[in-house]
Amino acid sequence: MSDFLRIIDLGAVPALRSQAVYHGVAAAMAPQDDPVLILVGTNEPYVCVGMHQNVEAEVDLEYCAAAGLPVLRRNVGGGAVYLDANQLFFQFVVPVDRAPRRLEAMYSFFVAPVLDAYRSLGIQARLRPINDIHVNDRKIGGTGAARIEEATVFVGSFLLDFDTQTMARCLKVSSEKFRDKLKVTLDDYLTTVRRELGHVPPREDLIARFLRATAERLMLRPRPDSLRPDELAQIHRWERRLGDPEWLHKPERQRFASAVKITGGVFLGESARKAPGGLVRARVLVRDGIVIDAQLSGDFYCLPHDGLPALELALRQLDLRHAPAAEIDARLRALNLDLPGISAADIASTLLDALPRDGSAW
Repeated sequence: MSDFLRIIDLGAVPALRSQAVYHGVAAAMAPQDDPVLILVGTNEPYVCVGMHQNVEAEVDLEYCAAAGLPVLRRNVGGGAVYLDANQLFFQFVVPVDRAPRRLEAMYSFFVAPVLDAYRSLGIQARLRPINDIHVNDRKIGGTGAARIEEATVFVGSFLLDFDTQTMARCLKVSSEKFRDKLKVTLDDYLTTVRRELGHVPPREDLIARFLRATAERLMLRPRPDSLRPDELAQIHRWERRLGDPEWLHKPERQRFASAVKITGGVFLGESARKAPGGLVRARVLVRDGIVIDAQLSGDFYCLPHDGLPALELALRQLDLRHAPAAEIDARLRALNLDLPGISAADIASTLLDALPRDGSAW
């Protein structure tokens, strides 16, 4: 087995290519292939939502359209983010058998060279579980991991600078007053390389530091390379998929008001709950306390990435009247789902929050 790490530096590319590239490289990866590290930036600002998010609930699509901001959905979990030329994206793509299997282990493994690169600049970065990178209690970046075909992908960015004004404007919020508060909060709790150092180092210097740290931590020898023809073909396929409106709106269902009584004993409701691993949204149809249908979304991570529909099916016929958390835990174990920071109790509480508090749902 080779100890090389292919380095593919694409410079700045259009928004769609910046996301499709790691999807395509992963789709083309064979078990015997060398691991890949893609370094890329975008030459146009855009918004990117996580695999399991409801884009209608999270993003102000009307504003983004008016502002000419593309909105894309990645095949990796996490939350909605505003991306522009002030970020350097890193995208590890590794054969499944050469990467940790559990999500939390992936974060610790792949984030180590990122932290080392920051520290070599004098920025004392650390991993804040589950997957955020912090400096003095301020977030300087998030990371995400998933399995695509026969590859493990781990993605994130070096946050050189950040436009909190546009980020706050892109998100869907309850009021303009809340949006103003969001902008202030982003300013207070986010930091950047520029904020920490007073300047942004040359791209070449940052990449050199990162590659040295990656070679030491992952014990691989960086080798500059270019995209193979089969990888380019897969990237083009993923560009078509990621650019398809049906893919963007994939998890969307008809919205409904919280706890609507349909008929005696039948209720339709929705709720959201913040868990350690992210926001969990639930929409549930219940008859006499028994789940008829459940739909989950949010900015959490799930491995395998397509495991959420299986969980939704497994929640059918769940009796919410009697220890639902224990039963959900059993069903999660049967499906072998990895939902870091999201417990069975979190899911149960979110489902229960969608129903009337007076117990009339049963």
